[in-house]
Amino acid sequence: MNILVEGCVETIEECINAKRGGARRLELCDRLDVGGTTPSAALIESVQRNVGLPIMAMVRPRGGSFVHTAAELDQMRRDLDMVLSKNVEGVVIGILDDRNRVDTKRTAEFVRLAGNTPVTFHKAFDVIDDLSSALDDLMACGIKRLLTSGGKPTAAEGIEKLAMLVERSAGRIEIMAGGKVRGSNVRAIVEGAGLGEVHARVGGDETQIRSIVDALT
Repeated sequence: MNILVEGCVETIEECINAKRGGARRLELCDRLDVGGTTPSAALIESVQRNVGLPIMAMVRPRGGSFVHTAAELDQMRRDLDMVLSKNVEGVVIGILDDRNRVDTKRTAEFVRLAGNTPVTFHKAFDVIDDLSSALDDLMACGIKRLLTSGGKPTAAEGIEKLAMLVERSAGRIEIMAGGKVRGSNVRAIVEGAGLGEVHARVGGDETQIRSIVDALT
């Protein structure tokens, strides 16, 4: 199975572990204890020098709610400028409105500001009630990839919804499963939903990513 495994990482050590374990791309963040925030310029540069895997850089000012103030959105624009200046391969955002729907105005703006750099919408998606309409909104905004557990606590529980999203997307957006993806369940998730990519936390060594990669080969 030619499934891409993306490692979710916050330190240079985790990036190295992800590569050793067989990950082919990184979602690079700071503060994964609060769900991930924008990584520093120094960390991005260090990963580029020492690891060499494609970097999807998180652009998020804080943990917690995905509804952002004007000041936070301004910070996100500055963070976006910074990560783009480092020539990362992609950026990751997730902006909702005060009714927990995709903030289409701001999402489309960030896609426009990113230019030719592809934008992933992260698991903010999973707090939205109407996933079908939200997916349509993301495609209309120009989002290239969606990280989701199908609105469920874990990707294994969300297989049915993930399959629906894959079918509805019709190849217009990449659906990537994330949420407690493990070596023990990844094959069922991928085959059940018809996925081409999965996302998993790396942790203290390469073992978890390696188990996922091995299960897919």
